[in-house]
Amino acid sequence: MSDTLNTAVAALNEKLDGQGFDGTAKFVLDPDGSLMIDSDGARVGDDDADVTLTAETETFQQIFEGELNPTNAFMAGKLTIDGDMGAAMRLATLLG
Repeated sequence: MSDTLNTAVAALNEKLDGQGFDGTAKFVLDPDGSLMIDSDGARVGDDDADVTLTAETETFQQIFEGELNPTNAFMAGKLTIDGDMGAAMRLATLLG
């Protein structure tokens, strides 16, 4: 498991502050791997999800650190979303 994924999981769990997520979301951090967010919080994994968000690791770092708005990343083509767009919007609000 990469340090990048471990750092991302820790950052997401801190942002979630124990809330979890109503649904399942997968973040594919290219080229490092993937992580999941669900009702239990964030963890490294590659399971099926309601929504899959894919971007370069650097883009996700900027989103997780609050330097880049997820909607702006999507509109700029830096972030792709596959699946339930409603879940993606709820996730953006939760992480925003």
